[in-house]
Amino acid sequence: MSLSPWACTNCGFWQVYFAAPPLCPVCADARNDLPENGWDFQPETEIAATHTGSWKQYAPDLWGFKTHPNLGLAGIGWLIIREGGNIAFEAAPYYTPQMLEQIHVLGGIRFLAASHAHGYGALFQLQRDCKPELLAIHKDDLVMTKAMNVTTPFDDVLELAPGYTLHHVGGHYAGQAALHDAHAHRLFCGDMFKVDQDEREVSHAISTHKAFHKNIPLTHGELRKYRAVIAELPFNSLCTPFEYAPEVNRDVALSVLDEALARPPAVKRIPL
Repeated sequence: MSLSPWACTNCGFWQVYFAAPPLCPVCADARNDLPENGWDFQPETEIAATHTGSWKQYAPDLWGFKTHPNLGLAGIGWLIIREGGNIAFEAAPYYTPQMLEQIHVLGGIRFLAASHAHGYGALFQLQRDCKPELLAIHKDDLVMTKAMNVTTPFDDVLELAPGYTLHHVGGHYAGQAALHDAHAHRLFCGDMFKVDQDEREVSHAISTHKAFHKNIPLTHGELRKYRAVIAELPFNSLCTPFEYAPEVNRDVALSVLDEALARPPAVKRIPL
């Protein structure tokens, strides 16, 4: 038997396995829902035959890649364009040859990283096709990275390039990390925050949580950890694995955390 990539159609998490895996660790976790009709794992060839993709320029130096139709959690793969080598953070659930070609047209990928398992998408494809210099994941989430080769596990802080720094924030996942872009004043926050947007991608509410679908709140200790990290990171816009939110700056983010710290733990959506 040979090892090959398999995608969970419920959440989009990829595993390398001998055959269809026995279960999906992301779906089996308390933060996600189990598939109502049982496990459905599809090989890469099947995903390739049934999915297309698209890309969009969100800012002069920022592109986002999406998979169609939605696969699993339907995340965005971010690509930061910079002279010293591009940075990819998070990944789309699957990359078609056309999507990969567009990444190469934009200069390829030098540094590759992600916040936590809900943003991993098809990182294995980006590593296989673009051959980045490194793939950085926080050490506490290595258990979820069997599909790719993590070259650079890190502890609390890792500078990928001058002005682009990974910070361990924990909370939603033990190893969750955020990427601070000091040049464009952006925070790629993972699932520290969930931004509710309409069909025009206009933000109208924001929340913070341990588990969004299950409405499980963070503890006050976890919220304080979030606050301690981002209070030192100036930013004017927020990028989650699913949303681009230029309406959310550091003051807004801190106010959400302060509101949550001022009351008993509960998930609350704050209007923007």
